[in-house]
Order: sequence, then C-alpha cells, then structure tokens
Amino acid sequence: MAVGPATLPILHPVSGVRLGIASAGIKKPGRKDVVVIEIAKKATLAGVFTKNAFCAAPVIVSKAHLQQGKNRYLLINTGNANAGTGEKGMKNAYACCKALAEVATTANAESTELKVKKEDILPFSTGVIGEPLPVEKIVAVLPDALESLDENRWAEAAEGIMTTDTRPKGACVQFVYEGKTITVTGISKGAGMIMPNMATMLGFVATDAAVSADLLQALLTEAADLTFNRITIDGDTSTNDSCMLIATGKSGAEVTKENDTLYRLFKDALHQVMLELSLAIVKDGEGATKLVTIRVEQAASQQEALATAYTVAHSPLVKTALFASDPNWGRILAAVGRAGIENLQLDNLQIYLDEVCIVEKGGRADSYTEEAGKKVMSQENILIKIVLNRGTINETVWTTDLSTEYVTINADYRS
Repeated sequence: MAVGPATLPILHPVSGVRLGIASAGIKKPGRKDVVVIEIAKKATLAGVFTKNAFCAAPVIVSKAHLQQGKNRYLLINTGNANAGTGEKGMKNAYACCKALAEVATTANAESTELKVKKEDILPFSTGVIGEPLPVEKIVAVLPDALESLDENRWAEAAEGIMTTDTRPKGACVQFVYEGKTITVTGISKGAGMIMPNMATMLGFVATDAAVSADLLQALLTEAADLTFNRITIDGDTSTNDSCMLIATGKSGAEVTKENDTLYRLFKDALHQVMLELSLAIVKDGEGATKLVTIRVEQAASQQEALATAYTVAHSPLVKTALFASDPNWGRILAAVGRAGIENLQLDNLQIYLDEVCIVEKGGRADSYTEEAGKKVMSQENILIKIVLNRGTINETVWTTDLSTEYVTINADYRS
C-alpha cells in the first residue's frame, strides 16, 4: 500500500555526478542492491547523519571520511545495515572502501591525478540490523558498478537503494539564473523505521551549482531540519540515517550569501527537492493508506509546537483511527492534552480536521457533525490542525496512518 501515484518525475542529470548500479544478491538474488555515485574532482560535499547512539559502522566511517578525504565516491548497499556489528562491522566498512578505491584507481590507471584512496569513499548501508556485511559479494560487483557509471541513471539508482520501499523516490528542480540553467536532483529511500533525527534513512541530492563546503553544510542542515526532520511513520530513528548534498560547480553559477538573488533561488530549489523526497517517504510508509499533515499554529515556542505535533503523530490510537476512517476525535484531543504543554488553556484552543472544527471551548464544537468528520477521515490526504492560541510559532509534521499491513511487513521483515 502507498498513497498517490508511483510515477517518478523527470530526474535531470547533474553534470559532474555519475551513477552506477550492480546486483550483489545481498538479500535477494538478482536484485539491484549496490549503487556507486562518482563525484567530480573539486566538488564540495555536505552530510547530515543519525543521532542514534547505536549508529551504524558506515555512518561512523562516512562522517570521518567526509572530513579526511577528497570525497570522490559514495558506495551504497541495501539488504544489510552493517549496524550493531561492533569492530567487525567497522573493518567491513573500511574493507569495502578500500576495495572500491583500488578498483577505481585501476580503472583510471592512465591518470595519476585520479588515484583514489579509501578515505575518498563514503559508505552507506541499509537493511537488516545485526548481521555481518557480506563484503565479498559487494566487492565482487564493484567493477560492474563502475563500468556502468552514467550521469543519466538517477532513476535506476533510486530503485537500487530501496529496501521495504514499494516505489523509487526522486525529485528534481531546475531554474535559470543569468542565462545558466542550475539543476538540483535527488533520490531517497525509506518506508519504515522513520522518525529522523537529522534526515531520512538515506538521501542523496546533487547540484551543478558551485557552493563552498561550509555554506553547503549550512544549507543542507537547515533544509533537513524543515523537511526530513519533520516526517515520522513509526517514531523509530534508524541507526543508518544519512543524507548527502553534492555541489559540482559545473554550471558555472556560484551560490554565495552575498549574491542574495541566486542564494534565495537555490535555497528554495533545495528545500523543494528535499520536501518532495521527504513526503515521498511518508506516502510510501509501510502499510500506509493516508498522508497526514499535522499543523500546530500559534504555539508559544517551536519546542511546544513540535511536541504537540509529534504526540499526535505517534499516537497508535490516532493512527489506527485514521486507518479506519473513524472520526474518533477524542483520541486527538487526548493526545494534545498529554503533549506536556504547561498551563494549557483548554477554552482557548481549537482542533480541526481540514476545515471542519471538531474541538473548541474545551469540548466538541457546536458546528461539528459525525458526517463531516467521517468525510475528511475517508480522504487519502488529511490535515489535522491544532490552534493553541498561545503565541506566534507554527510548525508542520507529516505522518501516516497505522494499518494491519505495517504489522505484517515488520513481523516478516527478516524472513
């Protein structure tokens, strides 16, 4: 199950980025499960990562290599998270980096400038936690992945990074500035274990604009906080969450804070791509039948607004009522009441399903009817709006319903 159409948009190539895909049979024979992303020399790279204390070995290695190396290749595998694997997991992550560096150096043997070191490789893994990474399988197909490198393989790469996803996820925005066309293209994966504390499970976005490393990191962090950090499916933060932003500079347009016009255009394009990638994850949530937007308005602080939104989003009773299209508004009321808002004045707040007011003056709205509530709850896209009337802060979180299919998927995940 998933919400909305499954068609990928046109994913325009980004000059300076090539993608290769191979099948290692990590979990299923014949499945495309290894993706290599080659990054142009002198490109800049930024990343945000999970804050789960049990972060996976590839997260630790990628964070280190982001600071140490020249960041020439991203190596992604699905079917195995290489998380909860201790020292052996670290050795396996390094072994894959070393192997790709050797294969890439051999492929470019005619140029000493293109010699690749293991520190130039950033590894990413997703899949089952606690199982050893099948290094031999991955290493064996690296030549195939490199041989297939092409700048037009974004859609295939989106399929190659899927796990329990039912559909590939991608987004692209292009705009023109002073005669130069600037492209921002990205792919993501994720359908379960989604309550990011930095970004999504895996996300890769690239642009042909030139952006300094420091500014690129600031732009990515801000965009992730407003997009990937505002989605939740089941309240579980993954051990492997990672999102990378690449800037190749090949368009000839340089983004700086001093150039306010280009800065704003690029920032808006990046936000749009990352929001589309985030919402694609929610729409494809495991067993999801509905996309639910929870908007908290007029809160006293951002913390208060987000605490309220996430309490509603994570309530199993609210989520199962959404799945059943049951306008059991008392469950939403109860969730707001336990969100920890100090000195909450019940008479002052309102709760809406879309534009249908369900709660005001501390109880059911006089204008509310069960028929109106049922009509909204039967929709594929639902807005729950909570107006606290305590301040000026507004925040939005996106989530899903909770279906029997979610339980089935996660009960059978390792089989």
